Formats: sequence, structure tokens, C-alpha cells
Amino acid sequence: MKAPKIAIFTTLLIIISSIPGCIFDPVEFDECEDEDNCLTIAFETKEEYRNSDENPQILADRLEELMDVEVEIYTVSGPAATIAALEYGKADIGFLDGGAAWLSMSTRGFEVAAAEQKKDGRPYYNAVAWVHKDSDMAQADLDDDPSTDPYTLMAGKISCHTSPLGSSGMLLPMGFLINNGYVEIVGDPNTMDSLYTTVRAHFSEDSSIPDSGTLYRGYGGSLRCLAEHELGSATDYISFAKDPTVPDYCGDDPESWCFEGDFTSTEDFYPLGGYDENGETVGFGRAPSHPVMYNPEYFSESDVEDLRNAFDAMNQNADDLEILSDVLGTPGITITNSSVHMGTYGDSIEEVPGIAAYLNEKVNKTSSEESSNLVLYGGVAFGALAIVTGAIFMRNRNQNQNIDSEDANTSE
Repeated sequence: MKAPKIAIFTTLLIIISSIPGCIFDPVEFDECEDEDNCLTIAFETKEEYRNSDENPQILADRLEELMDVEVEIYTVSGPAATIAALEYGKADIGFLDGGAAWLSMSTRGFEVAAAEQKKDGRPYYNAVAWVHKDSDMAQADLDDDPSTDPYTLMAGKISCHTSPLGSSGMLLPMGFLINNGYVEIVGDPNTMDSLYTTVRAHFSEDSSIPDSGTLYRGYGGSLRCLAEHELGSATDYISFAKDPTVPDYCGDDPESWCFEGDFTSTEDFYPLGGYDENGETVGFGRAPSHPVMYNPEYFSESDVEDLRNAFDAMNQNADDLEILSDVLGTPGITITNSSVHMGTYGDSIEEVPGIAAYLNEKVNKTSSEESSNLVLYGGVAFGALAIVTGAIFMRNRNQNQNIDSEDANTSE
């Protein structure tokens, strides 16, 4: 008699357990047992973390050893969710890109505790416009003729950007060109649509502003857009990217697309502004690497100091450096602060149309969606429990009716 009950209950438990698997993050991480002795890290996770060296739990475990606190991973879906988690105290620290970090500092009062390093050890990279060395832009720059401004010659060219909000591929170059009077904003400066309109009005209708998952997305995609120059000569194209992009993608182990068009060697790629005495490109300014952000309202100065000491210790240990490389994709962590790391980055990008409103809207939308999801998840759980309870009730009721019927037949 108990077997049907157990079967129903087990089946419905399976149904319930499958619901969170569709709604919640499928990767599970260790949780703190003592919330008063817990460091929570907001982290963008993915399915591939399972059984992988990239799993952030490895970083959490190491920080736990170094800081003598419990460490918990709080999963987030992106920069907006990271900001929301820090704003409401759901996480103590989080990793943000330059634009999101600037927004969180200027509107939420967040601070920088440390920063990831690039491959060459710098906690920044330079935003650069790569062009063909034979273009009028490159020739004007190389000739150093004061009557010819290479940035003026950009008008009408096909521009290749890394993404709509990439620091080196959009925000810094557009901020530079707008701040210095080369580009006029077209449309409402407080809407994101105006950024697209402004780019295509100044450069070309064929300019590439790629979304996620598209061919010319990212640093390599922007450079590939220039290298392939499908709609004309390479001299009519500009690639906005970071300074190591050419050696990274077309250097010792070049991508197949690097030299199929008008480019025959890395010498054909020229960075506008040239190089300084240290061999760095001049470009449009420095884009800060991903900083480790915290909210001073919830994370104290002593907490920050402990975290910095832990990262500093990891920088001195080969095994720990491997963890940083596997989990964060960085060769090390630079101990820094907000003013040093962010520098004049905010001043450089704040005139770019729509970005502040766009990022704020994303953060606010994320916060409201999280609240709605809590209601949804609660409703799903309640509904599932109601199904289980109802099924068991109906089974018991049917069994009781059968027993009553059998008793009645027996008495007759």
C-alpha cells in the first residue's frame, strides 16, 4: 500500500528538483556556514566550470586559506548583476570591466581594491586606431605635417569597433574624438541609440558595431574587419582596438585572416599616434584592466587590506599564479586603488552618448528582475509542493474510499 505513495512522491520530487535546474545556475558552490566570517565574491559563471581548472571555487578555496575566512561564490549573469550584488550587500567584491567600474564609482561610490594584469603585466592597455600604413591617415601621422590632421581624415572611413561598449574599441576613441571636436553627437546624448547614429554619421553606414556572437566582435574581430576589408581597400578602414592586438593575433602565430588582403606583414598595420620612447602606442588613452570592486558600505578598510595581502601572496607563488591564470585569465593581480587605476578614464568617456543612462538602466533592470525572480521561484516551489500534497491527499482519499467500499461489501 505504501509503494504507490512513495512512487508519486518520488516522481514529483524529481519534477521539483528539475525545475531549479532550468531556472537557477546549474553550477553549485560551497556556502559559508558563518556569515559573520565570510567573504562573498560576485562571479560570472558558466557550465564549463564543472570539473575544470577554471572553476572559481578553486580561487575561493585558496583565498579562504590565505585570509582565514570562509569564501563563497555568488553567481551573477554580467556586469549589471555584479553592480546590483555589491550595491545591496549580496557580495563583498566583484570583477568589472572599465566602463561598468567607472559607472559604479561615479553613481554608487564603489572603490577599487586591486586589478587584473594584462599578458605583459600591465594593469591597463592603450586604446589604438589601427590603419593600413599606406592610408592617408597613417601618412599624415608619419609626415607630422601640422596642416594635415590624421584624425580629421577618419571621417567617412569604415570603422571597426570591438562592441557597442568596449573601452578600447568604442568608449575611449569616441570620447577622444568627441571631446576634441572631431565628432559631433547626432541625436539625444542621453540615449544609447545616439551612439550608433553618431558613429555611422561620422564614419560610414557600413561601420561595424558588432553584438555578442558576431564575426567581428572583440579585439580580434575588429582587427579582422580591417584585415579582410570586404567592402573596399584596406586604406579606407580603421580598427579600434587595444595596443597588443596586432602582435596577439597576427604576430608569431598569425590567424588565417591576417595576411589574405592588402596586409602582407605586421609592419603594414600602423597605430595612429605612433609609439613613445617606451615602445608603447600613444593612442586615445589608457583603458584600465578589470578591477576588483567593493562597496565601502559593506566591506571595511581592514577587509580590503586582508584581501590585498592575500592577492599579494598569490603573486609570489607559482601555483597561485596558475590559479589566477586559469580562473581569471590574468598573469597576476596589481594592488592599486581607485584614483591610480581609473585615472582620467571617466573624464575621457563621459561625453560618449547614452552610456551612463544605458548602464544604469541595465543595473536597475537587473535589480528588478532579481526581485521578480524571487517571487517566481517562490511561486514555483509553492506550486510544486501543492502538487505533491494534493497528489498524496487524493491518493489517501481514494484508498479510504476503497476501504469503506470493501467494508460495506463485507457487511452485506
